[in-house]
Amino acid sequence: MSEIITKATRESFGMALCDLAASNKDIVVLDADLAAATKTSIFRSKYPDRFINCGISECNMMGIAAGLASCGKIPFAASFAMFATGRAYEQIRNSIAYPALNVKIAGSHAGISTGEDGATHQCCEDIALMRTLPGMVVLNPADHFEMIEAVKASIAHNGPVYLRLGRLAIDSFNDPATYKFELGKGIQLHDGNDITVIASGLVVNEALKAVRELEAQGINARLINIHTIKPIDKEIIVKAAKETGHIVTVEEHNIIGGLGDAVCAVTSELCPVPVTKIGVNDQFGFSGPAKELLELFGLCKENIAKIVAGIVAK
Repeated sequence: MSEIITKATRESFGMALCDLAASNKDIVVLDADLAAATKTSIFRSKYPDRFINCGISECNMMGIAAGLASCGKIPFAASFAMFATGRAYEQIRNSIAYPALNVKIAGSHAGISTGEDGATHQCCEDIALMRTLPGMVVLNPADHFEMIEAVKASIAHNGPVYLRLGRLAIDSFNDPATYKFELGKGIQLHDGNDITVIASGLVVNEALKAVRELEAQGINARLINIHTIKPIDKEIIVKAAKETGHIVTVEEHNIIGGLGDAVCAVTSELCPVPVTKIGVNDQFGFSGPAKELLELFGLCKENIAKIVAGIVAK
C-alpha cells in the first residue's frame, strides 16, 4: 500500500487539471468567482490565458462553456454543486446535454460535508438532477487517486460529464501502483457473501472501515465502490445481488434520486433483492462541523456497521 494522502477531492481535481493541461492545449477552465474554493485557482496560476472567471453568473458560464466546446475546446465549468447543477440546470439541459457537447461540469462542495455553509450550500440533489439528463456521465470519485483518474477519464470521454467534488479532506485508500479506473465499472474493495455494501464518493472510506470492523465480528460483507453513477455497472450489482441476497447503499446525497435509486433500478429489473439505503433521508442539512454532520446523518463507520449487522442478524 502506498503512502496515505489526506486531501479533499476538490484539491485533487485542481491538481489533475493543471497537470493534464500541459499536454492538452484544448483544456480551458471556467469558474463562477469561486476559484479559491473549487481549487481551479491552481490551474489559473499556471495557465491564466486559459482561465475565465465568469463571475457570479453560473447560467452564463454554462453557455460560454457550450460555445467553447462547439469550437473544439474541452471546457471545465466549476462552481459549488448547488449553483452549478441547481441554478444552471436549464442551461446545462438545453445548451450542453441536448446538443451533447463536450463540456465537463465540476460541482464542488457537494453533500452535507460542506459543513458550516449550511443548507443553502449543501447540495444533496446534484446527482439526481444530472442523472436525469440524457447522455450525461455522472462521476463521484472517492479519494485523491480516484479523482485524478476520473479527471483523465472525463477528458478522454467525448460528451458531457458531471464530476462531483468534495470539500472535506479525507484519507486515500487506493494504491496508485495497482489502481485502475474504468468509466462505468465499479470496483470491489472487500470480498464477502453475507451481504453487499455499495458506496460512492466521500463515504466509501467510512464503508471500508465498517466492513473491516464487521469482519472482525464474523460478518463477511462485500464492498463495492461505484465511482460512475451513470452509466452504472449493472454487471457488478447483479452479481452481488445473486451471491449475497441483500444490498446496502451508502451515499452523501438524498436517498431519493441518487446511488440508492440507481441500484434499485438495476436490481428491480434484473435481480430483485432487498435494498437498504443509507443517506440523507429526504431532508435539508444544517450548519455545523462537517465530521459531526456526517455522524448525525449516519454517514459514519459506526452507523454503517450497526445497520449491516442488524440486517445480517435478521
